[in-house]
Amino acid sequence: MDQPWTPRPKPEQADRLERRIEFADYAATRAFLERLNDLSETRQRFADISFGRTYVNITVRPDDDGLPVGQVDHDFAAAIDALIEP
Repeated sequence: MDQPWTPRPKPEQADRLERRIEFADYAATRAFLERLNDLSETRQRFADISFGRTYVNITVRPDDDGLPVGQVDHDFAAAIDALIEP
């Protein structure tokens, strides 16, 4: 089950948005990762990711760790959401 983006404000750690996306199989996971790579290369913006056979965990952090999560970070998260195929 996909989880929505979860804001993680300070003081726990640096501000960030987190999300876990689950897929039916490895092929779907890999296809999503390839789309995410294309988006990241185009925008020159790179999220932290970890993944397994049927899931991807994504963390979006502000470009400057001293800043809170802003609109540009939410916009990037929304662009990632658009990569998920139903």
